[in-house]
Amino acid sequence: MTSDLSARVARSFEESIQTKQKSIDVLVDVIASAGEEIWQVLLNEGKVLICGNGGSAADAQHMSAELLNRFELERPGLPAIALTTDSSTLTSIANDYRFDEVFSRQIHALGRAGDVLIAISTSGRSGNISQAIEAAHQRAMSVILLSGRDGGAAAELLHNNDIEIRVPAWSTARIQEVHLLALHCICELIDHQIGGQGEA
Repeated sequence: MTSDLSARVARSFEESIQTKQKSIDVLVDVIASAGEEIWQVLLNEGKVLICGNGGSAADAQHMSAELLNRFELERPGLPAIALTTDSSTLTSIANDYRFDEVFSRQIHALGRAGDVLIAISTSGRSGNISQAIEAAHQRAMSVILLSGRDGGAAAELLHNNDIEIRVPAWSTARIQEVHLLALHCICELIDHQIGGQGEA
């Protein structure tokens, strides 16, 4: 029995490694572009709004914490808001309006021209993510979509200047694992840019 369980664990590791290897050629330049986009937003005193559902909500909060507090570099906090954390706001919007509006109404209230939205969805088929992207465009914000599979309806809403980090996989778990790596890469790029500012 133990050997069967160990084999399943090993298979998960192997699948995760394979997905990351497949993602290198597809995503490295896209992630670098996303890091540069967010850096420019921060330089121009904009802020980062982040949203997702379920595990992607956890990723949104994780990213916000890395920016607001620190990643690896000792630096001032950076303006980032996870739109997934305020249970009173989320439930009041869902109750008074629709669950599809839980992020878009926050973006209309908090988003400003020059801000950036990071929308996270493994399938791209979440109605509230699609509405968040539309709201961000209405507020003249740029959008970075972290997706997987075929990108779903969310990918179809992107403008030419938006960025999609689409993981070449169909397994939700494998997509989420690459999403987290992509977010960490973006944080590392921002740290690098900040550190570079102090170089002679």
